[in-house]
Amino acid sequence: MSKSDEIKQQILDLVRAYYAETFGDEPFVPGETAVPVSGKLFDAAEMTNLVDSSLEFWLTTGRYADQFERELARTVGVRHASLCNSGSSANLLALTALTSPSLGDRQLRPGDEVVTVAAGFPTTVNPIIQNQLTPVFLDIDLDTHNIAVENLADAVTPRTKAIMLAHTLGNPFNLDVVMEVANQHDLWLVEDNCDALGSTYNGRVTGSFGHLATSSFYPAHHITTGEGGAVFTNRPQLKKIVESFRDWGRDCWCPPGVDNTCGKRFEWQLGDLPYGYDHKYIYSHIGYNLKMTDMQAAVGLAQLKKLPEFIAARKRNWQRLYDGLKPFEEFLILPQPTPSSDPSWFGFLLTVRPGAPFSRNQIVGYLEERKIATRLLFGGNLIRQPAYQNIPHRVVGPLTNTDIVMNLTFWIGVFPGLTPAMIDYILETFTAFFSHAA
Repeated sequence: MSKSDEIKQQILDLVRAYYAETFGDEPFVPGETAVPVSGKLFDAAEMTNLVDSSLEFWLTTGRYADQFERELARTVGVRHASLCNSGSSANLLALTALTSPSLGDRQLRPGDEVVTVAAGFPTTVNPIIQNQLTPVFLDIDLDTHNIAVENLADAVTPRTKAIMLAHTLGNPFNLDVVMEVANQHDLWLVEDNCDALGSTYNGRVTGSFGHLATSSFYPAHHITTGEGGAVFTNRPQLKKIVESFRDWGRDCWCPPGVDNTCGKRFEWQLGDLPYGYDHKYIYSHIGYNLKMTDMQAAVGLAQLKKLPEFIAARKRNWQRLYDGLKPFEEFLILPQPTPSSDPSWFGFLLTVRPGAPFSRNQIVGYLEERKIATRLLFGGNLIRQPAYQNIPHRVVGPLTNTDIVMNLTFWIGVFPGLTPAMIDYILETFTAFFSHAA
């Protein structure tokens, strides 16, 4: 072992000791300790990976990113995973890839329509608008909070070219119907899988159905790299396009620090450039720089090993909340998994029944005052948000349930950091609230 290796090992041993000394568990005190909706869970493995990567000082995408991409692709069951700097960037890259001229007749062009829902997160819809495409909004159902598929076929016109949908809070949308419509009309399908890593539909992992799919590694999600995301695909052509848009729009596919993978770096002639122009500086797309750093990937690699236990904990917590709140269905609409699915839950959605003797604000306020964090279902009805007032769009059918969600729905956490004592406290607090509300 070299002297530098010996010093490095001492540093990593100290990091493990630092973790043990600094990040011990604190006792839960009902009513005083916060019960969050989400949060990161990590141990010394993430910290040592992070420090190991930082000591190499590569900084940009490197060996940890390569390994993380391979293991992510294997986990989701696809050929390719391309890392980027956030789940929102992943959505932007996935949809923008479909605007590439290299797709010929399948290229999305300004004015083309993309079917989605209004009850979603903004950055599921924003890439549609940012690429000068037209979102077509459909309603959701109140059991799964996913697209109400009965209007999907009617939403398709000759201008419709793609479908872009999220699996709401980990609950897969009806992939049988969505895939059938997409295949029948030759539409692209983009799965926003940011809240659903590890969910399955008919035994198959979500994120593997669409032509493209995305994931987020923000601290709230199933695994974290701090900031970070990924785009998944089985198609080598789409992988190349995604990575071109991610990496400044360049035509070259050499990774950082590598030259002349194609073997003819100075023998290309593209566009109106002179023959032999350096391929590393030829740009085939109007791109971005949305790469992930190797230090982030190092954290993700350690997190990915914990994913099975994280998923199991989320399912346990969700089921305990469901069983504990079922006696109060006269007041609340409880969430239901989509038929044929096994969700890797992101949160526990609740809708106050119209006509209940209390408002959403009242129950949310009661919970928050007692340190139980809540969240709304993102933007509620996006087309009622200030940013979307004047966008070109089309609506198919009434958005009745979307407005109900906007006014009456909220969610609480199921993430693995919630202990059995915290779940007990959540249920006791609901019980106390309903004893007064009734």
